[in-house]
Order: sequence, then structure tokens, then C-alpha cells
Amino acid sequence: MRTLAFDGRMGASGDMLCGALLAAGADPDVLEPIEEALDVRYAIDTTTKNGIDATTVTVLLDDESTDGHGHSEADDDRSHDHTHPHDDHDHEHTHEGHDHHGDHDHPHDHTHAEGAGPTRSYTEVVELVESMELPEEVEHDATAIFEILGEAEAAVHGTDLDATHFHEVGADDAIADVVGATLLFDSLDVERVVTTPIAGGGGTVAMSHGTYPVPAPAVVEAVERADWALHGGPVDGELLTPTGAAILAHVADGVERLPALDLDASGYGAGEHDFPEHPNVLRALVGSSSEGLTREGIRVLETNLDDASPEVLGGLHDSLTEAGARDVSILPTTMKKSRPGHLVKVIVRPEDTERVARRLAVETGTLGVRETGARHRWVAERAFETATVAVKGEEYEVAVKIASDSEGTVYDVSAEYDDASAVAAETDVPIREVMRRVENAVRS
Repeated sequence: MRTLAFDGRMGASGDMLCGALLAAGADPDVLEPIEEALDVRYAIDTTTKNGIDATTVTVLLDDESTDGHGHSEADDDRSHDHTHPHDDHDHEHTHEGHDHHGDHDHPHDHTHAEGAGPTRSYTEVVELVESMELPEEVEHDATAIFEILGEAEAAVHGTDLDATHFHEVGADDAIADVVGATLLFDSLDVERVVTTPIAGGGGTVAMSHGTYPVPAPAVVEAVERADWALHGGPVDGELLTPTGAAILAHVADGVERLPALDLDASGYGAGEHDFPEHPNVLRALVGSSSEGLTREGIRVLETNLDDASPEVLGGLHDSLTEAGARDVSILPTTMKKSRPGHLVKVIVRPEDTERVARRLAVETGTLGVRETGARHRWVAERAFETATVAVKGEEYEVAVKIASDSEGTVYDVSAEYDDASAVAAETDVPIREVMRRVENAVRS
């Protein structure tokens, strides 16, 4: 399966995504419809971030036009050399005191399009996108991304979607970022897009409505609609913008680590700011994923208990899962002097080992927790869907866990017990029958 994977450890913005896609082999010529519709030009260049060559993408206004299309002849050979330092991670909010410092000089007959253009409503943005005569799938993706942005803004400000007015996100450069990214995704012709957990940054950010903690409210709302995970740091500053969050929320599945790929191409999209110890770049990898399961790093913790009450054992699964455990097993065993006891085995991520071990000790009173020799496990790709099943003339929704290999081949479908149990209780149909119907509906 041809896969595009993002390494999100330094966040993402619309221009960083465009830069990373171009650096990974996307065709810059597909951006021409946007330049025509918005009277802008993509300036593409390269910069160096902590020793890493990265692509920048800046949207420029065509202040002067000599060829009726906003380009002078001198600029023609660069008009699709698409790299811009739109990677400021900040510019999609009304940030007070924000200075935009690019990583390269722009041609004198163009000015930066950041925040330019009219303030548009969600409906006006959709109408503008539809007027660009984009490929059907690209238009669908672009409008879906703006729907995520609109719903996020509406949730923050307590309005409805149709009444939502975009400010920076409705400006020409933000529209160019979103639509440009969808065209570049399409040109790469990948079957799947994944991303590792995305860094949101830290500290606070000044916006027109006041000072807010990072990530900003609109980013949080957009991430709620995403499949991937969000984490803080690794620096203070806004690393994930609403546009970056919305694009990835629509196109990308979440993975804990980069999948195994037979690489065809890779590249980096640059962010504007420089950090002493962290290259401010978004990495994109394109390649074929090999069929099979994914290797995941783990640690296995164990302890033996001979005096734990049933109540303590019964609560261990929830308590240890809350602390970060991936799986908890409790096995009956025989202790010294033939006393009955239990062996507790816990699978954890390497980074959660110490925290989960302490929780295990505190909850059970054990005097020691062992770490066994296991270092990896082979895991399936897991996704959740909601299935609708008809029972006695009524329709019910049940969550379903779907397991597949790295090629996307589904080999297990499992209805969530709690949802199936609730339907069974309401309909007086056995739980196993509800689960069978739900799983068959997904497989069919």
C-alpha cells in the first residue's frame, strides 16, 4: 500500500504541510488553479533548520502583473518553485505583537498574502472553493477541511456553522494553504496518510480575544475531530495551527510510530521560527508499506500477589490502564507453602514503565515489580467505526473495533461489549446475537 507518513514531533501548519508534500515529490504545477482564482503566487524556496534542508512555501499577492496572470517574465521560472516560510505556526490567529520573519527574500513585485483578502463566512469560502473547478475528490477534501475549521470556530464562539465568519483562516493565504495541500496530496497518489502524535507546543499565545494557553481553543476543537493524538511541547510556542490541525484531522490516521516503509521519497517542510535544540520541520515519508503487522516497543511488568483481595484485583485493570498500561492480565498461581496467589502481568509503552510500576505497587502493596525480557510485540492496525444495526424494527449504533494488517487487509471485526450490552438490555435480545449482527453488518 502506497503510504504517506508524517512525523509530527514539531507540529504542523498549512504552509509546512505544503512544503513537506512538495519536498516529498508532489507536483507544484497542480497549484495553478489557486493562483488564478485568488490572484496570488506560491513562492517556493529552501532553507536550513538546524542543519536540515527544508522547503518553504509563501503565498504572495500579485501587486503588479505583466502577463495578465500576476507573474513577470523574470518570475516565471520561480512561480512553481513552490517553497515558502509560511511555517510560522502562529499566523492563522490574530496574534498581537506578531512579526513575520521569512527565511528568504521575496521578489519586489509581490507582497506577502498573510491575512490578506476579505473576511469570509464559511459559506463564502465553500462557494469560492467550488468556483475553482477542482477535481471532484479534491473539492470534497477541501470543503471537508473548511467544515472542520468552521465547526471548530462555531464551537469556540457559540455560533452555528453557517453563521461562522473566518478571519485569518478565511484569508487568501489560508485558503491557498488548504486547497493547495489537497491538490498536492492528490498529486502524490497515495492510498493512505498517517501521522505520529502531533506536538502542539506550550506556553501561551496572544490573540485578539486575549491571551490563551497553547494549543489555542480552535486547535483543540479541530483535534477533537481527529484520529491522531496530540501532545504538548517540546518547546514553548504554538506549533500546531488550526489549519494544520484541520487538514490532518481530515486526511490522516493516527499511528504511534512511523510504519515500516520501502521508501520512495522523503522531504521536510520548514516552520518559520528557529529553536536551539529542535529543527522546526515537518517530515514527510512516502513509500510502500509491507504486508504484515507492525512492531511496537513494549515493556512487560510482573508481580506475584498472595494477599490481594478480590476487590483490589477487580479494580486493577481500570487503575493501571489509567496510568498508561496497554494490557493487564491476572493469572491464578500457587505461591510458597501452597498458598493460592495471582500473577499480574502488565504490558506498557517504554516511556510509561516507571509510572505504571508505581501505580501497581501502590494499588496492591507489592514489595517488588519485575521487568521481563520482552522488548517488542507485533500489533495490528486498529480502527474504530460505528455500525448501525436493526433490532426488532429499531436502529441502534454500536462501536466496532476493526483489526487489519499494514496492507489494510481486515482480519478481525469485534463489536464493543458495552454498546452491545446496552442494546441487548433494551431489546431483550442476547448480547452475542447483537454482536453477531453488528459484526456481520461491518463485514458485508
